[in-house]
Amino acid sequence: MKAAQIALAWLLAQKPWIVPIPGTTKLHRLEENLGAASVTLSKADLAAIAEVLAKVAVQGDRYPAHL
Repeated sequence: MKAAQIALAWLLAQKPWIVPIPGTTKLHRLEENLGAASVTLSKADLAAIAEVLAKVAVQGDRYPAHL
């Protein structure tokens, strides 16, 4: 299992209407990304990911001040 597959599987597990659209120009990366649909994250997996994400300090503004 690749890190990109876990990241995409996590996104897919968030809400049924969230559809990640990763971009690539390489066929092997497309095939790898499609493999994320077969990854099932358990509640324990999702909880562990949430715990780590909660420790990440988000810095900066989303948009520049002029926007």
